[in-house]
Amino acid sequence: MDFFSQNTKKYAPLADRMRPNTLNGFVGQEHIVGEGKILRKAINNGSLGSCIFYGPPGTGKTTLANIIANISGANFIKLNAISSGVSDSKEAIQKARNDLALYGKRTYLLLDECHRWNKAQSDSVLEAIEDGSIIFIGSTTENPYTSMTRAIVSRCRVYEFKSLSKDDVKKAVLNALFDKENGLGNLPIDLIPDALEKLCFNCGGDVRNALNTLELAVGSATLNNGKYVIDKGLICDALQENNLGLDETEYYDILSCFCKSIRGSDSDAALIYAFKLIESGIDPLIILRRLIAHCSEDIGMANSKALVVATSALTAYKNLGSPEGLLPLAHAIVYACESPKSNSVYLAKNKAEELVKTHTKLTVPNALKNHPSTNEDGTGHYKYPHDYGGYVQQNYMPKELLGTKLYTPFPADETFIKKNNLK
Repeated sequence: MDFFSQNTKKYAPLADRMRPNTLNGFVGQEHIVGEGKILRKAINNGSLGSCIFYGPPGTGKTTLANIIANISGANFIKLNAISSGVSDSKEAIQKARNDLALYGKRTYLLLDECHRWNKAQSDSVLEAIEDGSIIFIGSTTENPYTSMTRAIVSRCRVYEFKSLSKDDVKKAVLNALFDKENGLGNLPIDLIPDALEKLCFNCGGDVRNALNTLELAVGSATLNNGKYVIDKGLICDALQENNLGLDETEYYDILSCFCKSIRGSDSDAALIYAFKLIESGIDPLIILRRLIAHCSEDIGMANSKALVVATSALTAYKNLGSPEGLLPLAHAIVYACESPKSNSVYLAKNKAEELVKTHTKLTVPNALKNHPSTNEDGTGHYKYPHDYGGYVQQNYMPKELLGTKLYTPFPADETFIKKNNLK
């Protein structure tokens, strides 16, 4: 590394300096890069094809792309979809083709925020992906199946990254704290245990956020008996939270109270718990996701409109943000609490999951198959319901589950079904 590169790395943010160069140093995502997993094998064998890494911020998408380039010894070109366009991709592809032809060296093209490219920009790399001129790695926080062109997605393997666990974040923070080469190991830092717990829990599974917060806290600390003491209050300040922020136990207790208040139809209590969580720094999207789940679990067919209202509130909050987006959140909470309750859908879902686990082989009716053969199982020919006024009696169940009943309408369900003319 030359003098200028050393200076650049020296003044880079802590999160950037602590990026690992090997899979052994990579934290989290065991479901895709753990020992024995196919992605890890492909990376180690140098056989990885074009792919898309999809998941929340700070979960290792760019870091893993860097590791892949480092292990393979290939060229690595990084573009950002926000600031790059067709001309940039064409230039990168031409360079990749030249290096492949002259030196036999492959090129990885990493495109951050790849969902931001439009169809014309995406189409500019299709040929190069297909003929192997580049190995494309897209990195995005948005679901690629809905946010990217189908042509790109169909040519790539999609790997979903999960939010990191608190233990994974803690491991990354401690690595940074004791690393003397790239981290903070040369500084006399005393990170108080409850401050460490607060940091690792409240960063939302985002290692970048955790390390940036730690660096800010250390930079604003003062020497006390020869040490930079990082306490819970300092971490709260760095997180831009008030000191009323919740610890992990309090968070789960209040979230549990919120959920049970919805189930118990207490609008007042549900609103109190929801806004206590928000005031403590919890992302309102977490509350909205729980609310959506409860609209199916606890309201279900008793008032299916609750699911629509909650989903609309999620969309509204994403578009409006705080504080305006908190009004649709409150609207959806009150609507869910005041709705009639039924868990018939929840029970039916559980029964279905249990049955398909115990019946690994299902013999489906021949008449329902995509390409029915002869009337070998006595089910006759498929009856198109619309030819019979919209409904006709015929068997849809696999042979092994004939007569099985999963969904049983509750009285509240029957009221909703009758009111909305669903049957």
